[in-house]
Amino acid sequence: MTETAERVLYSYWRSSASYRVRIALNLKRLNHTIHSVNLLKNEQNSQWYRDINPQGLIPTLIEVIPDPITGRPLIISQSLAIIDYLEEAYPRAILLPDTCFLASRAHVRQMAQIIACDVHPLQNPRSLQEMRMRGYSLDADAWCCRWIAEGFATYEGMTRFYGDGFSFGDKPTLADCCLIPQVYNAKRFGCDLEPYPNIRRIYENCMQMEAFQKAAPENQPDAPK
Repeated sequence: MTETAERVLYSYWRSSASYRVRIALNLKRLNHTIHSVNLLKNEQNSQWYRDINPQGLIPTLIEVIPDPITGRPLIISQSLAIIDYLEEAYPRAILLPDTCFLASRAHVRQMAQIIACDVHPLQNPRSLQEMRMRGYSLDADAWCCRWIAEGFATYEGMTRFYGDGFSFGDKPTLADCCLIPQVYNAKRFGCDLEPYPNIRRIYENCMQMEAFQKAAPENQPDAPK
């Protein structure tokens, strides 16, 4: 697909899922406009946003090209689905290994899903709010760090087999798009990162790159100044 689409990403500055997509867009050098959805003001549940994304979650990507099924502008939600679409539609700065070995791509997806499917949902604000509403006494930071530690222990072990400066190999992949936002969260929650030297090294290498720097929460237009 040629680079002709007008592109809008509905995002929140501190959303991990939005952060993943921002990294992918930047790595692929795809122009985009950020439209903030303020989670603290519950804008994700406003009618105007539910009309865009009925699930009421972020991120959502809109490209002003016809959806071949609906004929309307293309709307995609769920961060991994968005990144998968970008990978197939814009096959430059590839985020999955360019190799005939399908196992390599499977390993990258595995690493991404450890973060996006296993770790992140357990420290998502929706989950924490629901537990509080049900009367559970909760040290949120300790709870989040407990599940981050479990996921990072597995991830760290995988990087010993597959990493070479990044999560898989010597350049960023889908796995790094997921890992870096989770490291940001781990730092925010005060988690101990000492047991994960490879993850710390990967984070440092990624954060030297402009694509990751521009995607960082503090550099978003809706971040508190």
